[in-house]
Amino acid sequence: MSEQVIGGQGTEKTPVPRREPKNIGLMIGNFFRKYTMVLALVAVVIFFGVLVEEKNSILSSKNLTSLITANTYVFILATGMLLCILTGGNIDLSVGSVVCLAGAVGCIMLEAKINMWLAVLAMMGIGLVIGVFQGFWIAKIRVPAFIATLSGFYAYRGFASWIMNGESHVGMIAKDSDFVKFFGSYNNSYVSSVLRGWFPALEQSAKDGWIASVEKIFTREGSFFRNLLFGVNSAKNFDVISFLIGLLAALIFIAMMVRKMIVQKKMGIKQSVPGQIITTVIVSLAIIWLSLALSYYKGFPMVLVWILLVLGVYAYITNRTAMGRHLYAVGGNEKATALSGIKTRNVYWFAYANIGLLAGLAGALTTGLNKGIDPKYGEGYEMDAIAACFIGGASAYGGTGKVSGMIIGAILMGVINKGMDLNGVEDPYKKVVKGLVLLAAVLFDVLSKRRKR
Repeated sequence: MSEQVIGGQGTEKTPVPRREPKNIGLMIGNFFRKYTMVLALVAVVIFFGVLVEEKNSILSSKNLTSLITANTYVFILATGMLLCILTGGNIDLSVGSVVCLAGAVGCIMLEAKINMWLAVLAMMGIGLVIGVFQGFWIAKIRVPAFIATLSGFYAYRGFASWIMNGESHVGMIAKDSDFVKFFGSYNNSYVSSVLRGWFPALEQSAKDGWIASVEKIFTREGSFFRNLLFGVNSAKNFDVISFLIGLLAALIFIAMMVRKMIVQKKMGIKQSVPGQIITTVIVSLAIIWLSLALSYYKGFPMVLVWILLVLGVYAYITNRTAMGRHLYAVGGNEKATALSGIKTRNVYWFAYANIGLLAGLAGALTTGLNKGIDPKYGEGYEMDAIAACFIGGASAYGGTGKVSGMIIGAILMGVINKGMDLNGVEDPYKKVVKGLVLLAAVLFDVLSKRRKR
């Protein structure tokens, strides 16, 4: 450290700090550690979207829609699983069985012509009751979460099979029912179809109005927008409503990010403005591109609305509420958290009640997507949810993990699954790849913890 003399003789010497040079290697290393799974996702998307035949591209409009609907349960269950993992690496092995049980009860109610919303409430209520019940054993009696939920893994599957008499109920719900419209995947199970049913003016405009005029711009031969995508060269229709919703979502995201940067500046919080700008631009373009791609098929599936609703609510809970902070605190150091006056038992109870509730919702969506339920549905769901969380950066030790990271993990698992399906990879090989990806993610977490120590 150099010294500078201020004033004449006899004045004190004031040290002037010397600015240390930036370690470029360290910065690059930190970047790759922070965005490892994002880069892995980009690489996998490029591989299955660009380096394969056009009909097998994961980026085609039809395949993107199929990717979302096929992985609906992963997003829903992984959100709840993240809360459990935050409490100290705990997991819930029973969620797949709860999905089957809730779906069985709901399907039978729907077959009996009971109001669909009562059936949905019953499915979610069953999940919530099971979650509270398991939370009692884990939080109050201190039964290890692995054992408590493993017993549920067997018991609830048995109850579901008993309710269905061991018989499949797939296809037992009418394709044109309101339940399939809101919770399934059929010709009318899309946001634009629902909106046109609610607002007749939109339906008329789609036939002869401003919507029809805009549609012609996007569907004409050689359209710039069609050339941006894969597998839509023969597209004859374009869902203008879904594209406008996506455009609005991108604008809202930009406004939120700008507000965040302004607040950080006013509060004197250190921030990387270029990094936040780059993130805002990339995410906004991704939203617009996805809405454009889906609009060239049938638009936004209704299940995507449920996915976004769950992700938004639980992202707010984990980031902006006291209970969210308690989840991280318990996972970081349960004893210190208890000594600070927080009732850790209630935190466990909250986590398991919520994953039960979300398992009930996943049961409704699984029933809707398959127009019924089967005793085998839900098998392996818990493993996919756990894998999505760990791949997305949740720590096996608890206290670390975000909903945004879980989303990356769920998308990565879904892209790998769908990409291998489209290219004819057999099921055993898919399981090997998924297992290796999960192992790599957990090893990365363990090695990162050692390096910090």
